[in-house]
Amino acid sequence: MNTYDDHSHIPDWGADLDRANRPGVPMEHMPPQAEREQPEQQPRTVEILHSTEREGITPVFGTSVPPRGLSGRIRRKAFRHSENDMRHWMMLLMADRVDAAEGLVEDLRQSPRARTAVVIGVCAVAACWAFRRARM
Repeated sequence: MNTYDDHSHIPDWGADLDRANRPGVPMEHMPPQAEREQPEQQPRTVEILHSTEREGITPVFGTSVPPRGLSGRIRRKAFRHSENDMRHWMMLLMADRVDAAEGLVEDLRQSPRARTAVVIGVCAVAACWAFRRARM
């Protein structure tokens, strides 16, 4: 035996090799395995994107924000890549940013208050820009 392989001089070395040497042996036991039944498959009402590493979809999934618009196209392309590929995650981050911009555009299109706030904001920025330019 090689001297580098002999660890008998180290106290408690290899305690996990023999169950009788484990400190918690008298009280140690395996917890009972929970018996669970598979939940019923949730019906698909919208498009569900799932990983390429797993077959099918999980029995229960979220449907609150289905993929739509440009952000949805980006998400579909992202899910063509494996989860351990950086492109997958970067494309999902980009899709989140695009989705936020799409939401702002949708708010502007539908809400008179949002349009008013944008007009006031743009006017304020233009006024600040003109004021700073005049001072120079």
